[in-house]
Order: sequence, then structure tokens, then C-alpha cells
Amino acid sequence: MQSQFLKNGVTKITPKNMEEALQQAIEIEIATLPTYLSTYYSIQRVPQQQTMIDEFTSLFINVCKKTEEEAAEQALERSAQIMVFANKAGANIISVAVEEMLHMSLVSNVKQAMFGHPELTGKSPKEWPAYLAGHEPAFPINRAKLSGKQLDTFMRIESPKPLDNTLLKTAAIPYHTIGDFYQGIQDCIRKDYQEDCQYDPDRPQLVPNRGYYAQNNIDSMYYDKQHKPVYQNADDAGNLIHVVNTKTALQALAIIIEQGEGAGSDNDADRIYDDPSCKELAHYYKFEQLKKELDHINNSFKDTFGDDFEVEKYFIYNFEDNATTAHFPTSIQAVSNLTNAMYSYLFIMSQACYHADEHTQFEIFMFGIHKSMLWILSSLCNTMNTFKYIGKDGKEYVATATYEEYQFSASSSPKSQIIELFNQALGAYEGIDYIKERIHDLPDVSVKDYLKKSESSLMA
Repeated sequence: MQSQFLKNGVTKITPKNMEEALQQAIEIEIATLPTYLSTYYSIQRVPQQQTMIDEFTSLFINVCKKTEEEAAEQALERSAQIMVFANKAGANIISVAVEEMLHMSLVSNVKQAMFGHPELTGKSPKEWPAYLAGHEPAFPINRAKLSGKQLDTFMRIESPKPLDNTLLKTAAIPYHTIGDFYQGIQDCIRKDYQEDCQYDPDRPQLVPNRGYYAQNNIDSMYYDKQHKPVYQNADDAGNLIHVVNTKTALQALAIIIEQGEGAGSDNDADRIYDDPSCKELAHYYKFEQLKKELDHINNSFKDTFGDDFEVEKYFIYNFEDNATTAHFPTSIQAVSNLTNAMYSYLFIMSQACYHADEHTQFEIFMFGIHKSMLWILSSLCNTMNTFKYIGKDGKEYVATATYEEYQFSASSSPKSQIIELFNQALGAYEGIDYIKERIHDLPDVSVKDYLKKSESSLMA
């Protein structure tokens, strides 16, 4: 299918490729999740402050020749700086991941209303580094720990302006920024999808006011230096939209653009925010702020203790870039397989919601997706961080969740296979015994009845 660029750089979406464009958008949102989540779980949200105080005090005395009283005071201040930043960085990144899940659901609602059958399973990137489908210029995204380089990548993903580089033609519908891509979809909807009969409001969607989407949870909140709670997602920044016509389809897509790039015009000082009350920064500006703060912390510690000082070791786990389950020892592989199965089941359950009646949809989402995403999966990701292994380069690394697509067998239900994987993981590591009951309480969603696994993905 051929597509073209308009002179202003916005992708030309037509009725002929609209269904493809919406599916591509779903897969773009899914592709961002492993990279955001891997970076989130690399952050020690509550570092060991006393350890930092003790070590910084010693350095201030021996390197900076401070008195014990001065050293203790400055060590406390520096440790507090790290404590606040680590917690804030975690809250910011997970707040974006929460909104990426919202974006996936909003685009799925639009596709469901217009064409039906949003495809969510089997769409996670299969190779890393990965690339956003259709983005020109192409650039690699990695599952990696928090760093200035990783935040630069996040800013490229969410950039409101085209990146400087030579265009690289791809098989997917091309675009310069994600916002431009969604605007191209909006333009086509305004022009060619004005009739109510072009939408089917009776196909099941994830709709507002059912508790499916919560802007904040305990992970998207941090405490500032005055120990006051700060919530990263504003209540008026966007919610699920029941897509029934052109107006609601455009509203759903506008939320995605505003949360990623900002809600104002190019000349609007409020563009950096995604909510009318100007309380929440859009994704790009959240990452830009974190990058500046991380650079400041690194520079200030190096200026004080020398260029070889590595402050990141106090609050960032040493993850290996793009680690895979195969890289781990057998005992860690068992927990990693279970973690990947839970991550994959999240999308199976999400897709099931678009085929279920109202009652079973609520049951799947509230007792499955909320439970697996916010509790079981989080617990397993944190468990992975307790393991260490030796990489192929001979260096020691902290293990991490790999977010690989788990291939469920057709011989039994995914839930029964997850239970078996849990039993295997429990045999390798008894520390996960406390999630047994929740694993058994998961909804039993079948892949056979209506979930179509595509043979290929738009993501390389």
C-alpha cells in the first residue's frame, strides 16, 4: 500500500489505509511499554539513605577536607537530593506507562467502533533494539536502565517536532512524529467519516465511569523535599472515551496527542502541559525535565568528588541492555518465563475485553488486568531485580524483566499454563509463594474462541 507525505510533514491517511493506520497506532503504543517499564524497574524508588549518608560523609571529610559536622550536613543534603529524584523519576516514568496503556485502549476503541477487531496479542517487539513502526527517521529503542541516553530516546519517542535525519523508508505508513501520525488520522476522519452509520457503538469498548482507568496509583506518586505527595497524572488530563461518532473519535485521538506532546499551540506557553489546569507536563516535557535533573545530579557529584564518581549506583540497578531470558541461569529463567507469560496475558485479556459482554468485560478487566498489571506483574518485576548473573561479557548484572512475548500452547488455556509456570518458578525460587492465590484467581480467558494471533507484526 502506497502512502505519501503532505508538504507540512503530516502523513496522508486515507479511507483505504485507515484500518491499517489505526492498527499501526495500537502497535506503536504497545512498543513503548517494554522500554518504559524496563527503565522504571531499574530505579530504586527508595534508595538506602543511611548508606549514602555514611559514604558521602566520609568522602566530604577525606576528599573535600570538611569538618565532621559540615560533612554530615552536606551528606544528608546530597542523599535527600537523590532520594527525591529517584522517587520522582520512578513516578514520572510509570505515569507515562499508565497513559500509554490508556492510549492503546483509546485507539482500540476507535478501531472497534469503525472496523472492529483491534489486535493486541502478539504485537510486542520481537527483536531489540526495536523501532517504532513507520517513524522517519528510524531510531533504535532499547530495554535499558535509567540514564541520560535512555531519556534522550524517550524524548525522541515523544518529540513534538520532527527529528533531524535522512528519511528511511519503511513498510509501515510513514510519519515524522507520533502526533503528526494521529493528526493524519484525525484529518481523514473529519473528511471521510462524518456519518454516524460509519461507527458501530454496540461493539464492546472500554468506556469511562466503570473504573477501568485510574489516572494515578501508588506508583505514580512521589514525595517532594517537604515530604508532600505529588501525583504525576492530573485528573483532567484525559480518560477513556466511548467512541460512537466523529466527535468522540476525534476526542479520543486528541487525548493521545496532548498527553504525548502538550495541549497548546506552537506559540502557546502552556503547550508543555497536557491538562487544562496546567498541572501535568506532557510526556516529552516530563522526560526533558528528568534529563536536566539527572544531568545536574551527575555533574554536581563529579564536580565535588571527581570525574570517576558514579552516583547512579546508589539508585539505579545495573541492568544489561536488552537482556533476554536465555541470558539468565536456569533458576532465573523460570521466574522470567512466568513474568513474560503474565505480561503477554495482559494483552490477551485486553483483547478479550473487545469481544466480551458487559459483565465478563468488567470481570476480565478489574480482576484480571488491574490485578495482573498492578500487583502480580509488578511483584514479579521487583522479584527479578533481586537476582544477579554474569553476562556474556563476564560482568555482573542485576536481572530484569525482559517483556518478551510468551508463546502459549494451543493445547490448554493460558491460565492453566501460567499456573504451571508459577509452579516451576516456585520450585526455583520460593520467594514468590505469596502470589500463588492471586495467580489462581486470574480470569480464565481462552485464546481459541475469538482471539486471532497475527502471523506478523508491524514492529521489527
